[in-house]
Amino acid sequence: MFLPLIYPFEPWRIQHNHHHNHTNKLDVDNAWQPFRAESFYYHPTFLKVILSAVKGPFWWIASTGYWLKNHFALSLFSETQRPKVVISLVALGVFSVVFFPVMIYYFGVWGLIKYWGIPWLGFHFWLSTFTMVHHTLPFLPFMELKDWTDARARLASTVHCVYPSWIEFLCHQINVHIPHHVSTAIPSYNLWKAHYALKARWGKYMHECEFGWFLLRDITTKCHLYDSEEAYKPFD
Repeated sequence: MFLPLIYPFEPWRIQHNHHHNHTNKLDVDNAWQPFRAESFYYHPTFLKVILSAVKGPFWWIASTGYWLKNHFALSLFSETQRPKVVISLVALGVFSVVFFPVMIYYFGVWGLIKYWGIPWLGFHFWLSTFTMVHHTLPFLPFMELKDWTDARARLASTVHCVYPSWIEFLCHQINVHIPHHVSTAIPSYNLWKAHYALKARWGKYMHECEFGWFLLRDITTKCHLYDSEEAYKPFD
């Protein structure tokens, strides 16, 4: 299932578990970290331009950088993890050397762009958007290690976002994200049931919002740099 996306499964599984075990932990979580001001402003100009873009108007391609950075380097994984990582990478390599030449042979380069490249970018639009909204609101903090707790991270550091029903259906209700962080063992068809159960008991700790332009505007214009008092501050 992952092969057509050129996504190696085992590295993704490991990185996804890491994210769940360290959600919104500053400098440790691997998803949508805010930048520390003191380090960001010392980056080279070209890198600051790229980082500003993916935290701003080009949020929708941010997951392509995450995909490339976090899934292909063996140095990111432990000795015990590497054998399965290598199997995933080899499988992906074999798939790629067959798939791309065949696509180009039968459909040409433009056909590859139309039938694979554009759908691939569409997938990353939604992957970037969902993961950003799941963990980013102007008041939702990333926490220093001394302030971070597992229960707080799972209940109060992720967001339940209401999307149009057709999007929720196509994406298997992953927007019902709080129970997914409480336990990844909860299947998609039970996420709503689990959400209501959690809300009945722990609702005061949970965050909900509605997907739309104003939400994206607030996130992409305000949620850039780590701020210990207000969660975020914008680049300017």
